[in-house]
Amino acid sequence: MAVDAFEADPVSPEARQCQACGAAVTREAPYPRDAECEKCGADLRACRNCRHHDPRASNECRETEAELVTEKNRRNFCEYFEFTERAYGAGAAGVGKDRAAEARAKLEALFKKRD
Repeated sequence: MAVDAFEADPVSPEARQCQACGAAVTREAPYPRDAECEKCGADLRACRNCRHHDPRASNECRETEAELVTEKNRRNFCEYFEFTERAYGAGAAGVGKDRAAEARAKLEALFKKRD
């Protein structure tokens, strides 16, 4: 028996966070196009809240069949939307930042002047 993508919600309710403000999202799936965060009013059915959103990927989306969405923070009609499990602030955009900062700190420690 096939499960409709709009009925299934693979993310546990306690794991859902608004990627605009970090507030817990209490709304259950399916997420209507006009769903908004209860705290900040940001659109929930937006690319930033989707598990496929990745700024490093083509069109900033890992779903190859998805149509181009230019405004990643605004609501859209994408059929592949699935709420992300990423914690607020740990989105795909921040994946390389910690690694880069760690590498930079190691290089500075390696090449710092000794007295």
